[in-house]
Amino acid sequence: MNLSWLEDFQALAASGNFSRAAEQRHMTQPAFGRRIKALEEWLGVSLFDRSGHPVSLTETGQWFVSVAQDILQRVARVPEEARAVADASAASLRFAATHALSLTFLPTWLRSLESIAPIGPIQLVSDVALHCEALMQQGRAQFLLCHAHADVPGRLDPEDFTSVQVGTDTLLPVCAPDAAGKPRYLLSSTGKTAVPLLAFSAESGLGRIVRALRGEALDKAHAEPVFTAHLATFLKSMALEGRGVAWLPLSLIEDELREGRLVHASQRSWWVEVEIHLFRRSSAEPAAAEAFWRVASGAQHKNNGVHHGL
Repeated sequence: MNLSWLEDFQALAASGNFSRAAEQRHMTQPAFGRRIKALEEWLGVSLFDRSGHPVSLTETGQWFVSVAQDILQRVARVPEEARAVADASAASLRFAATHALSLTFLPTWLRSLESIAPIGPIQLVSDVALHCEALMQQGRAQFLLCHAHADVPGRLDPEDFTSVQVGTDTLLPVCAPDAAGKPRYLLSSTGKTAVPLLAFSAESGLGRIVRALRGEALDKAHAEPVFTAHLATFLKSMALEGRGVAWLPLSLIEDELREGRLVHASQRSWWVEVEIHLFRRSSAEPAAAEAFWRVASGAQHKNNGVHHGL
């Protein structure tokens, strides 16, 4: 259906005269007539009673008067609405963040930045690292907040993306305590007993780091995956239930360690110190995103990141 047919319809409905309506629409009468017929064929109904002069609207044609008007008014508003959406999108910051950091680090970090400068609206997608990286590669997110380690590269090409460290964290194996408050399970390179492992799925960025840096040690410790998931919060729940050992970020389990509901399941040598990075594209972003980057990177240099300590 051609939108101009609706304007043709309005002209004929107003005048009741094909010749006058065709002149008003700046075309010949035969061409105008064909367009009105095309509209009726598209609708599958007759809009005009041509038996009299002037032509009159059928009952369906009378109904269609308001419909055509509504459609044309809606179309006329589209450019303005599109500009409004574009303006709002340009002003909003599109964030992707891993689940664990969305719950723990992100709210406090944003609050600290807002004490320096106003940030404005934020659109947040919380997902596993693999999907967050895909959002960045597709241009659907301007920033990615995730755990990182210098020896375990992610999937964002350094030529296309840059990052700044905004905090630190620690990955450590924990489990529920026994009745005496001791760990139910203990990772040891000399251990002979199998240790149930609550493992991260392949989509998890934390799992990527653990496998790369402690995979061999876990094999030697006879750590056997008994449950696999991509959410650190779910593995934490399973660990609290005593189902096995989970490698979790300290930022997620500080309260549980302090209260003794989770305990260390290894010596300190097993722990992995990690960084929290904010990624962005190397190319220019809208003004709001560039302003946020200046605040975030400037705050990092001033405060040297946020540290989650024991």
